[in-house]
Amino acid sequence: MLFRGLTPIAFAVLASAATTVVLPTSSFTSYTTFQQYWNYLYPWGSDHNGSARMIGNSTEHTYISVANNVLTLTAKPAPAGQPPSTSNPHPAIHYFSGTVHAKQQVVVDGTSITGYDVQGEFIASTAKGTWPAFWLTAVNGWPPEADIGEWKGTQQNWFNTFNTSSAVASKIVTWPNDGQFHALKAELRPISGNTKDLSIKYYLDGVLQATHTAANFRGAAMWLILDLQMEGSSGSPGPAAGATFQTRNVQLTKYTP
Repeated sequence: MLFRGLTPIAFAVLASAATTVVLPTSSFTSYTTFQQYWNYLYPWGSDHNGSARMIGNSTEHTYISVANNVLTLTAKPAPAGQPPSTSNPHPAIHYFSGTVHAKQQVVVDGTSITGYDVQGEFIASTAKGTWPAFWLTAVNGWPPEADIGEWKGTQQNWFNTFNTSSAVASKIVTWPNDGQFHALKAELRPISGNTKDLSIKYYLDGVLQATHTAANFRGAAMWLILDLQMEGSSGSPGPAAGATFQTRNVQLTKYTP
């Protein structure tokens, strides 16, 4: 029943594909395991486009912590007098928070790597001024960018595919407010007859929400980032007590011929 409706040729293609889990769901079981698969902070440093400065390393776990196979990113108000963000648009820093990025880069070239699945489960703050995200962004230049999870101060998740800075495909869905973990997934695949673009399918709790054409994503290396940014696009002021962002069962699966 699983393959009903597929032609024998399509079935043969699926059957011949090999899958490799390059980032396992066990990466948050301990700090030793975490540091095998993840780096602290953004790939470019501690600052980005919101009011949180990221802090964390192998001995500082106030803002980036793992326990019981869950990663918790925590934002807390920063002491007054912080220098502004070093990243455009150079906002004032009101919080210290946590960000991590996977050591494994994501790239689909359509030949040696024919797909990636990127998935995880999340409890994300949707309070005004909180800006957690689970996203892919270009290693070299920008875009491409694909936001698999982005919560911008409302009870919604944004699935975004940045083809250029102004050409953005977005699907906004209601995010459950039950305080439980919910699953997000993106499937990146080549498009038949197309040597430049990819298809990205976005899922919430196993249900397909959107299919985007990702222009010029083919062959582009991308970082996978988990961050708890604050204010910026999520509004201000942020919560006086700060916020948390919890993640578990993050997995990267690579497809090869």
